[in-house]
Amino acid sequence: MLHARRMTPPMPWLTAFEAVARHGSVTAAAQELDLTQGAVSRQIRKLEEQTGVDLFRRERKRLFLTPQGAVYAEEIRYSISRIAKATVALRAGPGGGVLNLAILPAFGAHWLAPRLPAFLKAHPGITVNLTTRADPFEFSREELHGAIHFGQAPWPGTEGVKLWDEEILAVTAPELAAPSARDLAGQPRLALQSRPDAWAAWFSACGEAAPGGEAMIVDQFATLVQATRAGLGAALVPRYLIAAELSQGSLVAVKSARPISIGAYFLVWPEGGGDLPALRALKDWLASQPAPAP
Repeated sequence: MLHARRMTPPMPWLTAFEAVARHGSVTAAAQELDLTQGAVSRQIRKLEEQTGVDLFRRERKRLFLTPQGAVYAEEIRYSISRIAKATVALRAGPGGGVLNLAILPAFGAHWLAPRLPAFLKAHPGITVNLTTRADPFEFSREELHGAIHFGQAPWPGTEGVKLWDEEILAVTAPELAAPSARDLAGQPRLALQSRPDAWAAWFSACGEAAPGGEAMIVDQFATLVQATRAGLGAALVPRYLIAAELSQGSLVAVKSARPISIGAYFLVWPEGGGDLPALRALKDWLASQPAPAP
């Protein structure tokens, strides 16, 4: 950490560099920053000395970004924008602030969204912005404070806490109802793109060999449920996503097979970012919630 701080240029150097890169002119940057042209030029020179890289090429009193400078300018501009937005959010809500959270589409729609009003009522100073992400991503490239994801563990570059295991059960349309895993083996199957090994794990848990033949692949639980209801085949789905369908009888479960777990839900955040008050509040609230019914 100490080494990283020593390698971090002072903020005035970076703001001067970003302004000159944007305007292509020391004069315009100096006017924007309310500095002298000499001060801006010195900050650019110091930044180039520290990095050991020529950030601009100078032609006829004009400055043009070098290829390395163009890449660096994009990164610095993004970072300055994040700092500015964080400051605005802090001023707007010092008692809680803004929480930008990535969620899984089905989990967000069926579990989180109905319960979110209770969280916001308990934490009136917090504003939650939601965006859906089905796959891991780089927090450094996203203006997100945290994410709820499914898998085996938080991905590299993140920290997190396990929320609960997800349990899935095999379901079919009523006309395809199968009393056992062995009976289900001869039927067509549907599989979620993000969980290609779910059927093999389910048949193994039932003491049966996984049948041959490929399953039809879909990329969203919503499509998976509708295709199963239409009679295209059996599917493995968490019960909380299809409670209404099971109650109405539009889907039926294989009664002799118990639900199995192939992964868990995690709340994750970028390394070192767990102290955000709004994120801590969400973490504590999620820990107090019962796991979705198996």
